[in-house]
Amino acid sequence: MRTISAEIKSYRTLKPFVIARGQKTSAEQIEVTIREGAHCGRGACVPYKRYGETLDSVMSEITDIKQALAAGLDRDELQEKMPAGAARNAVDCALWDLESAQTGKSVCELADLLSPAPKVTAITVSVGTPNEVLSAARAVATAPLIKLKLGGDGADNQRFDAALRGAPNSKFILDGNEALTIEQLDSLLAQSPIEKIALIEQPLAADHDKPLDNHAYHNILCADESFHTIETIDTVAKRYGVINIKLDKTGGLTEAIAIQRHAKQRGLKTMIGCMLGSSLAMAPAFLLAADAHWIDLDGPLLLAEDDEPAFQYENYAMHPSPLWGAGKK
Repeated sequence: MRTISAEIKSYRTLKPFVIARGQKTSAEQIEVTIREGAHCGRGACVPYKRYGETLDSVMSEITDIKQALAAGLDRDELQEKMPAGAARNAVDCALWDLESAQTGKSVCELADLLSPAPKVTAITVSVGTPNEVLSAARAVATAPLIKLKLGGDGADNQRFDAALRGAPNSKFILDGNEALTIEQLDSLLAQSPIEKIALIEQPLAADHDKPLDNHAYHNILCADESFHTIETIDTVAKRYGVINIKLDKTGGLTEAIAIQRHAKQRGLKTMIGCMLGSSLAMAPAFLLAADAHWIDLDGPLLLAEDDEPAFQYENYAMHPSPLWGAGKK
């Protein structure tokens, strides 16, 4: 017989985390534990206000599925019983971790994924004034890849110029979080050294990104809010050359694996992203890193506290962790 529990945990940030939609001084996530006999599995999710999720609504979804889980609901059945989103992510990941513990096999073995290895992650610089961006970029100037949050307020060209001065040897992901207009995007591209831009992530609002059809810089445009599950790939591929796979959007590792494999067949590149969360929230996503073009899993580095054992980051490379899905007996 299985028992299922869920709790809300809050992690303080080192400093305010600012994007175009607002700022956060803590990361709230929901952690699910599924126990069966001597074994247990854990999963974590971060409700996303952008999609109407709250801590209460996600907890309610998890409560509603507890009886079915206790009766033996498996991962395949879960995909049908719950919609894609944060709640399903936490449950799906807990089921993977439970099977790993029960079988003594790692989730990589169970899912036929490439073995995890250290991989460079993007390092986030929040929205700020050009002077604030300059200072923040200087602080991480040796990072190979920096994600610069844009504001869509008319100052983004200056922000990027400041970031380039602060970290002249880095490449950049410019993340609009839906805040730019097509005119602002084209101005930014026209006035920037393109060779320094790895990606431009979700510049336009997800419901108003049709102007990106056949855009000249299609190959470096990355869909985040415009992309959720495998059903949206065909539409997204017309406007973006890259998709950002986040488990809180896909509804867990099961769907994320299917997406990554399908994207590879379609010739779409992938970035593995995250919400602001702890090492437990990053762990399942990191297993997709070996077959991804970029990863943006620096969430734990933005926190003042974390899980144990936390992910280790050395020279901006994220190293495998035994925290989750490692086949513990």
